[in-house]
Amino acid sequence: MSARVTLATASRVLRQIRRDPRTLALILVVPPALLTLFRFVFDGQPQTFDRVGPPMVGIFPFVSMFLVTSIAMLRERTTGTLERLMSLPLAKLDLLLGYGIAFAVLAVAQATLTALVAFGPLGLDSAGPVWLIVLLAVANAVLGMALGLCLSAFAETEFQAVQFMPAFVLPQLLLCGLLVPTDQMATLLYWVSYLLPMTYAYDALARATADELDARLLLDAAVLAGAIVLSLMLGAATLRRRTP
Repeated sequence: MSARVTLATASRVLRQIRRDPRTLALILVVPPALLTLFRFVFDGQPQTFDRVGPPMVGIFPFVSMFLVTSIAMLRERTTGTLERLMSLPLAKLDLLLGYGIAFAVLAVAQATLTALVAFGPLGLDSAGPVWLIVLLAVANAVLGMALGLCLSAFAETEFQAVQFMPAFVLPQLLLCGLLVPTDQMATLLYWVSYLLPMTYAYDALARATADELDARLLLDAAVLAGAIVLSLMLGAATLRRRTP
């Protein structure tokens, strides 16, 4: 493993994204814009926005980072860039960490900007510490990045990558407890929900919002971190080295 190669890979990915204004807009503009829309949907119900808004600070970055990362990684695979890189004498870990660092930097920027808009101009109020909500929002964005890197291996076209949104992300949003508490769902769905990382991500954000800093919050954070590491490991397993 080489820190120089890892940072060079991260720098290349960031330069590519910097030259793509539409992708930058999707990462940095869309989540705050959606949260702003969400705020005015509940314009007459500020208590509802204060209750549901903080978890959305983490959920919107998760969704957009998943979409951007899966499509960007798929392009690397389909254009032959990834295959050419894998023919060079560099470690898989160098390559994966390079991609991970680049998208993690974008995830931090995205989640921080979304939180600044939410707790600033939109006037979002939370009983829990704002710094913890921002930290969990960043973790959610990184989780979306890690899952996007992993699942991009199962798509052959950008259209197929987009299909993972309704097939993989939407069920997690429906079952995480955002719409209905998990203990009020059908028994089967209740147990399925606890196999999905978004359930723990949402629960952590909800507990941080309510200032419930207990052992369950630590468990949620641990599962969230484990899901990120596992997704990156599975992503590394999909990389195939070819000799020239």
